Formats: sequence, structure tokens, C-alpha cells
Amino acid sequence: MCGICGFNWNDEALAREMAGRITHRGPDQEGVFADRHMTLAFRRLSIIDLSENGAQPMANEDGSIHLVFNGEIYNFQELRDQLEKKGHRFRSRTDSEVILHAYEEYGDDCVLHLRGMFGFAIYDQPRRRLLLARDRIGIKPLYYTFSNGRLLFASEIKSILADPQVERRLDHQALYDYLGFEFVPAPRTMFDGIRKLPAGHLLVHEQGGIDVRQYWDLRFTGHGPVPSMDEAVEELRGQLDAAVKSHL
Repeated sequence: MCGICGFNWNDEALAREMAGRITHRGPDQEGVFADRHMTLAFRRLSIIDLSENGAQPMANEDGSIHLVFNGEIYNFQELRDQLEKKGHRFRSRTDSEVILHAYEEYGDDCVLHLRGMFGFAIYDQPRRRLLLARDRIGIKPLYYTFSNGRLLFASEIKSILADPQVERRLDHQALYDYLGFEFVPAPRTMFDGIRKLPAGHLLVHEQGGIDVRQYWDLRFTGHGPVPSMDEAVEELRGQLDAAVKSHL
């Protein structure tokens, strides 16, 4: 578990305050990147590559694309092999760097190649463009607020609330939903104006606005004849074995 946060202006002090509120998510290291148009911060829990090569925010070779990432990519080694064959060169053994190179190769469609749990932000510095992404099932959290051209995002709401300009107002519909369902359906949260990025969605910030769009949905479609019970059991066992193996 790591923690990410950031916003679309320059304020390193605020970034460190936001990161400080989610220290429990990543006690090993803190990192901040800032330019005139964007600030990214990260709290690290070292898992795969324990060296400094795994520090975040992480940049590509020429320092034009920056990443903060919370999660784990289960097929990162397979992706890395594919990207190396396309000419990409890696400096670390992290799954984080695989996301950077996948973005260079595939753009926003990089998420279609990722198997895992994740919430990440990619800042494309030359284009002044921010991409937020959340995994297909929504295992890793990612929250944001956008008002009067100001965008903030974080792994937890308490980090966003470090900005004194973010209003603390109850979302009454979210409260009604919680009383009825015992949870708050996305994209609402208990705070009016603070949203969950829904599972399987992207958020793109550029030219002063945001665009939230779905990149994946679970579709129930037929795949030929209905299998027998024995065939269904064998297929399910194979799928479960493959899923567990990918996590090891």
C-alpha cells in the first residue's frame, strides 16, 4: 500500500502536507515533483524494487513524463518483455516503470494492458496533461475534486482536505445512500464536491477542464454452447489457479 496525491498548480508545501496525512500508507519514503503547472507527491511502501531506483514520483528517460502509482501490476514482467522488444529500456525492476513505458507506447490505452490493482497519475509535461486511472474492479482508491479550475486528487479524502480552500460540506444524497445501502456508491462521497474516480475509469485534465470516461466494464456475453457441470468446474478451477498464480 502506497499513497499518492497532487494538484494542478505549484505548491510544494501543500504537497508535503497532503502526503503527511497519508504517511501510514507509505512509511518508507516521501517524494515530491513540482513545476509551474502541476505538483505530485508520493508516500512509498517498498515491495518489489527496494532500491532508490523505485522512488517516486518516477520520470521517463528524458524527464518529460512523471508518474505516481499505488498498487501492483501482476503482469508487469510480461509487459516489460514486450516493451523491451519494442525498444524500451528500463532502469529499475519496478512495475511502476512498466506503466511509464506502457504510456509512452500506448497512451491512455496503457490501462487496457494492465492486470492488477492500481490508482495512478501520469503527468505528461510537454502536453500539460494529467491522466488519473483506477483499476477495473476499484481495489485501489482514488479521490478527486475539481472546482474553479482547481483539481486535487489523492488516495484518501483526508489528504485532499489538507487544502484549506476545499469546502467541507455534507453530501446529503450520499448520506441517504449510506443509510439505505450501508455504503456510498461511486462517484459520490460523504463530502459534497469530492468524488471517487469510479472503478474502470480514467480522468483526463487538460486545457483547464476534466473528462471522466469509462475504459472497462464487465460484460456478460455468451461464448458458444453451455458447458456441462464437469466442464464448468474444470474451467473455473483453471481460471482460479491462473488468478492465484499471477499474484504470487
